[in-house]
Amino acid sequence: MLTGPFLDRNWMGANKDYEKSNIIMLGMPFDGTVSYRPGSRFAPEQIRLASWGLEEYSPYFDKHLENCNFFDAGDLEFPLGNTIKSLEVIENNVKEIYRDGKKVFGIGGEHLVTLPEIKAIAEFYDNLAIVHFDAHTDLREEYLGEPLSHSAVIRHCGDIVGFNNIKQIGIRSGMKEEFELMKKYNTLIHSYPELDNLLEKNIFITVDLDVLDTSVMCGTGTPEAGGINFNELIGWFKYLSKFNIIGADVVELAPDYDSSGVSTAVATKVIRELLMAIS
Repeated sequence: MLTGPFLDRNWMGANKDYEKSNIIMLGMPFDGTVSYRPGSRFAPEQIRLASWGLEEYSPYFDKHLENCNFFDAGDLEFPLGNTIKSLEVIENNVKEIYRDGKKVFGIGGEHLVTLPEIKAIAEFYDNLAIVHFDAHTDLREEYLGEPLSHSAVIRHCGDIVGFNNIKQIGIRSGMKEEFELMKKYNTLIHSYPELDNLLEKNIFITVDLDVLDTSVMCGTGTPEAGGINFNELIGWFKYLSKFNIIGADVVELAPDYDSSGVSTAVATKVIRELLMAIS
């Protein structure tokens, strides 16, 4: 009989009891529709390993990870090359999470994984809104003739929750038509008070890590110069912590494009702080 101890491959500070947890961390290693550099499928595993380099205490929120009461469910397994079935796997598992009275914390993977999360959550919550951190608009109707694309994910989510219920932060790249759509519905915001009309909403937060400047986050599939810094992102999280957040995800780390490991370390800390904000 081996006595160990053995290394733990789950997220540091996770509750080991699903039933007693409030938040379920769900790895979604899918990058089947990326438009530039693939590799975000490797992010959930690398993020878990990097989490053990963090402290459990957040000085930003004055909380420990154990106060977040989250369970790490591990990574979903997807049928290779089948986008529709992969999205169905996500949707079905997220439905189970909300059926059990919990909320999801997704780790991508590419940004398209947000769509099945929203489809599932919309069956359990009315008055749903999305706060979207990203460098890119993600408001295309399709990309190269394919509607199921990470470039179109927020457009499809808008069809579910209504574009009036979307706020976007950090956007600096997209087609003219997408910027006109943002202007039409006033989705792009630049200051905290512009979120206040969502105070009565049930909010899902989705963070595409390329919202961060490339000097902070170069390990992503579609890097875009001119982004926000880490402390600015945490400022938004702290403001959002007073809202009714019913789920979140962090997507688009492609760890192999940053051999230093810094991008993965940054992604891991973003996740820690967002866990603090939603718990």
